[in-house]
Amino acid sequence: MPMLVQDTIVALATPPGPGGRAIIRLSGPDTVRLVQTIFQSEAPLPPRGQFLEGTCLRLPATLLYFAGPRSYTGQDVAELHLPSCPPLVEQVIAALLQAGCRTAQPGEFTQRAFLAGKLDLTGAEAVHAIIDAQGTTELRQALSQLAGGIAQPLSLLREELLNLLADVEAGLDFADEDIQFVQQEELLLRLSRALAQVTLVGKQLESRSLTKTAYRVALVGRPNAGKSSLFNALAGARALVSEVPGTTRDYLVARIDLDRIQLELLDTPGWQTATDSIEAQAQTLGRAAQAEADLLLVCVEAGTAPTAEEAALLEQEHPPAERIATKSDLQTPQTGWLATSAVSGVGLNELRRLLTARARNRPPSPLAPSASRCQSHIQLCLEHLRRAHGIALEQDPPEILALELREALQQLGELVGAVYTDDLLDRIFSRFCIGK
Repeated sequence: MPMLVQDTIVALATPPGPGGRAIIRLSGPDTVRLVQTIFQSEAPLPPRGQFLEGTCLRLPATLLYFAGPRSYTGQDVAELHLPSCPPLVEQVIAALLQAGCRTAQPGEFTQRAFLAGKLDLTGAEAVHAIIDAQGTTELRQALSQLAGGIAQPLSLLREELLNLLADVEAGLDFADEDIQFVQQEELLLRLSRALAQVTLVGKQLESRSLTKTAYRVALVGRPNAGKSSLFNALAGARALVSEVPGTTRDYLVARIDLDRIQLELLDTPGWQTATDSIEAQAQTLGRAAQAEADLLLVCVEAGTAPTAEEAALLEQEHPPAERIATKSDLQTPQTGWLATSAVSGVGLNELRRLLTARARNRPPSPLAPSASRCQSHIQLCLEHLRRAHGIALEQDPPEILALELREALQQLGELVGAVYTDDLLDRIFSRFCIGK
């Protein structure tokens, strides 16, 4: 991606198609002039953070202006808010292009924020993860990374290592005069502290990796649909089973291992109208657990047609759902449904294979590329710091120590984006959608 940051770029920042509002975003040194070619208002251009009402190509529109450098990209940024009518949006963007704008490339707004020092690379990757998050767990992790959960400690560590390298290299400059700027005991202490900090960040990356969390499977459906019996059969748990509908008042959780894959099974309350506050709370918690699942098992008694709500769940994209016919030892299952029976064991092995395949093929976390890149740099940084510690311990030549410290700093710099290449930026920002 060519870094032509002096161009003024434009893109649609909202999904294309009919809707309540479309946002056309501009960034660059010529933003004000270009906006004024199509936006008319009696009031002057507002300061940062204020809306200005006017017209855009004779239609009502709102302008929000952010003056650089106190903007997302560090440049002058403007947003035109207008009805999301595709022909109108296309006409506005065409007019801006004709006036001198350039179409933004994928991720170019966030790339400019990075180049302006508004974000480091881990923050930029977190922006992409926020956009792609499909649940609160992914969103929470992305927001944590955006807030500096990784970059802040690494930036402090980088400063400490830079100071240590300066002391070591200063000693090299005065080697003939036998002047030491840092004693061996202090040197070892500072290196040990750096090793501990980098190791801790590596552990945090491992704990945050969504690929290491259990695959969450929620059993959902009407009361007395056989969810708890199926839950017990799969997990070996002891959920209370009764002919009385509504026995499950709270959702139950059990962890199981299938072919070395960890799954988290959730038995949720049956959908019904709450008769008291406790049941209402249970229904709310069950719905929340259902929304957070990676996969839904929509449980319907064999031979029974699905309700409208069950049919809607089967059609949605996230979370995906599987058709599970329960109590198949009593009735003939529906065509196209997986026949199961907690009593006879029919279909349980097939269901286990289905869950294993689903877990193995789940889409990667939006933060997975970021975590993989970060872990690679962390491991290389640790290797150089360990060698530096060994050199200091053996009192080997300080020139070799300085070389290892520079290599460790190089890895930290590439991790947070203080050192980067155009190829690296291409790999990161090309994954963004246009307008972000």
